[in-house]
Amino acid sequence: MDQHDLGDRIRRLRGHLMTQRELSEAAGVSLSLVRALEQRQRHTASIASLHKIARALDTDIGVLLGKRTNFPGDDTGVHAIRHALMPVDDLLDEASRDGEPVDVDQARRAVDFGWGSYWSGSYNRLSALLPVTLAQLRVTVRSTPEDHTTHELLARGYWLTACTLVHLGHQDAAWLAIRQALDAASRGGDPLLDAVLRGSASWQLLVQGRYDEAAQVALRSASNVHPAGDVPPAHLSVYGSLLITAATATGRDGDLAQAAGLLSEAEATARRNGVDRTDYESPFGPAQVIMQTVDVHVVAERYEQAIKVARTMPRDAALPLAARARHLTDTAFAYVHLDDTRRARDALLTVERMAPDWIRHQSLPKQVASELVRRDRDNTTRRLAKRLGVTGGE
Repeated sequence: MDQHDLGDRIRRLRGHLMTQRELSEAAGVSLSLVRALEQRQRHTASIASLHKIARALDTDIGVLLGKRTNFPGDDTGVHAIRHALMPVDDLLDEASRDGEPVDVDQARRAVDFGWGSYWSGSYNRLSALLPVTLAQLRVTVRSTPEDHTTHELLARGYWLTACTLVHLGHQDAAWLAIRQALDAASRGGDPLLDAVLRGSASWQLLVQGRYDEAAQVALRSASNVHPAGDVPPAHLSVYGSLLITAATATGRDGDLAQAAGLLSEAEATARRNGVDRTDYESPFGPAQVIMQTVDVHVVAERYEQAIKVARTMPRDAALPLAARARHLTDTAFAYVHLDDTRRARDALLTVERMAPDWIRHQSLPKQVASELVRRDRDNTTRRLAKRLGVTGGE
């Protein structure tokens, strides 16, 4: 975060180009919200509202939130990942520049290790791994061009790269990576992998605030893999994940009725599987439905409903670390807006303790900390805010 808070950034970006009222009308949010943010009476708003304000100011939500898009390290940071996404070997006729091919088992282990790092929130590790992994996968595909499995592994590698870049704030490079993943998957021939990748593209659109397009992409993909009759559990997981993505997008777009309907269908699909699963790198099951239902309530500023649903989350829910961290942060967001600062602080401290790398690269925990430090001057809260780089921490 930079030295300015959210209200300062809105005021600076608005400048002399528009009044507070003109900004509220252009963004489709209340004038009272704009005033409260600029006057530091509020330090947070729903993600949907922030996306609207960012669009009205012709900027990205990451800029609005002061999220840095640089990453430590020279050859092992985002610069190296970007370089790996734009190879020129074919233009130079130097196919060996990526090194030597590996066998399928080695390639699969490298991809699986990368995804394990992603779900544990280990972005520092991924920044070093991804350039090497992508080069290795590309040369392996070139050595076995007829092997569908190597194309699918390359697709999973590009997909992992796309997801990592989203969290590091590099949306343009992330979009390039997911399109390359889709191209590789088309050579592999697995329709479920293709559907999952389209769901990931939908998620990127959602992160960019393009909610209508995000919902359309997810719903089209879900329609393509609609489970007719008895299908394997993995098929149900893919379908259910797409429903959840569509529900999240429609909820952020303000269509809460459609979001509720999609979540209901996702819940029914989760019951068919019966347990939480991870298929095609995507967790899906009853816990995931609860998590996204809480998210939709938080976005709609229905904080009491969010907490009520959050309390139904099983203690032993099989969610990946990054998903659990996001769910707890949503819960903290709801608690702070219900003036339950103790529970909000405890939830955020738990996130920091269990996912220290993840929390450093997320905007939402910083939003919660900004609001929390204004309402709760406890020394623990102030130290937490300082560690997260939030203005107002001691």
